[in-house]
Amino acid sequence: MIALLNEWFIAPFDYGFMRRAFVAGIALSLAAPPLGVFLVLRGMSLIGDAMAHAILPGVALGFLLAGFSLPAMSLGGILSGLLVAGLAGSVSQMSGQREDAAMASFFLISLAAGVMLVSLGGSSVDLTHVLFGSILAVNSSALFLIAAISSLIVVCMAWMFRAMVVECLDPLFLRGQGNRNGLVHGLFLALVVLNLTAGFQTLGTLMAVGLMMLPATAARFWSKRLEGLICIAVVWAMVASTGGLLLSYHLSLPSGPSIIMLAGVGYIASALFGRYHSLMAKLRRRATPLEAAEAG
Repeated sequence: MIALLNEWFIAPFDYGFMRRAFVAGIALSLAAPPLGVFLVLRGMSLIGDAMAHAILPGVALGFLLAGFSLPAMSLGGILSGLLVAGLAGSVSQMSGQREDAAMASFFLISLAAGVMLVSLGGSSVDLTHVLFGSILAVNSSALFLIAAISSLIVVCMAWMFRAMVVECLDPLFLRGQGNRNGLVHGLFLALVVLNLTAGFQTLGTLMAVGLMMLPATAARFWSKRLEGLICIAVVWAMVASTGGLLLSYHLSLPSGPSIIMLAGVGYIASALFGRYHSLMAKLRRRATPLEAAEAG
């Protein structure tokens, strides 16, 4: 039994690429889910997906100029994501269009532009790497960058935590206290862009948002408190990233999709059996009045 456990859970991490992938997954799991929780609370769940596509043109441009240089691609992704977020906010303010509609329009333009740029200067293998990433290919420099960005996000969220909570619940109060809620909103979107830029190397631009949103939406079925939502989301993201790596190693599956699929299994299980708002919770509420009526 001990030998089997060692073979499945310990032995794979004898390899350096597995250890680096594990640390990268843990770093992203600490930074991404709290951002996802706040996106859900703000009713901006799909904005995360839009921002994931918004970084693609910058990543593609960095790839064209410097090849598979993570610093160049990350810098391009950050600049592209911030540009799209700024443009969407400007269009929303000038035209009165909802910000999510403007963001959806820009993310479609960004996705098309990014795919076109990668296709012009590379092969289908290059395009696949940019879109889907490869956490098993993370080297020491990439790991350092991912850990640095994730640490920065955690520190900034701790510094902005009260302002972000107030902005979610009562933005007028925040404005009345002399704080500009637009600034808080802009800084929050900048953190989302940073996180997605850190995640594209491991999960690709198409799936980096998965580790941000799936644990956050699953946590909504287990807790009503903000602290509980964040803790549950972080823990499940860690389980999904580590379990996905082990599944990909033992079953020869692609690592990124394995991580996201495991996170998705957690979401489906939560929707079925969670403590709040799940199918099982609704069945329990329906059964309780019936039992009371029969007892009476």
